[in-house]
Amino acid sequence: MPTLNLIQHHPAEGPGAIAHWAESRGLTLNVFRADLGQLPPVSADPVILLGGPYESNAGPAWLQAERQWLKGSLEQDAAVFAICLGAQLLALSLGGTVRRLDQTETGWTRVTFSDGQTLKVLEWHEDAIDLSPNAQLLASSEQCAQQMYRAGPTRLGLQFHPEWNAASVAELNAHFGDESPLPRGVQDDAAFAEVFSWLKVTLDAWWLASTGR
Repeated sequence: MPTLNLIQHHPAEGPGAIAHWAESRGLTLNVFRADLGQLPPVSADPVILLGGPYESNAGPAWLQAERQWLKGSLEQDAAVFAICLGAQLLALSLGGTVRRLDQTETGWTRVTFSDGQTLKVLEWHEDAIDLSPNAQLLASSEQCAQQMYRAGPTRLGLQFHPEWNAASVAELNAHFGDESPLPRGVQDDAAFAEVFSWLKVTLDAWWLASTGR
């Protein structure tokens, strides 16, 4: 069975809907907890980077180790699908910068793609990415212009969280308590379903470009 490496940065931020996509495609996810010092060997293997409540420009020592690991993997032409903190780490590795937003962007937010399509997605971030010159902007929101970007056919960065499903939100709310700005109570099942449909198509295309299958 094919395998796919996934880097997790926080106990309450797991693969979520990505795990359902992987199962549907017959893929085994190899989950590494970077915050516990776990990283795969530097290689050209495709990898997914998740988010986390950390400062991408500085952060704890293990995050600096991950930045070095990511730099080495990119030098070997690794394909990367990066979300939130992961997208910031990828942008920094590609020559972009990360800065504070004027106001934290949280909850359900509508992003607009370069083809005019829109999608309601979940957000929780206070940083914004300034892209490197060789990166292509793919989506924006009213508050944050850099919501999704591409750097070649196999490197994608997303500031929003398509991997969060209702179970993910419940886990985040339980872990962070009153600090969490995410929705509570009855969840918007239709919105989650629409995001998951988009995520499946997007991951399928990334996986095909990355592996040829």
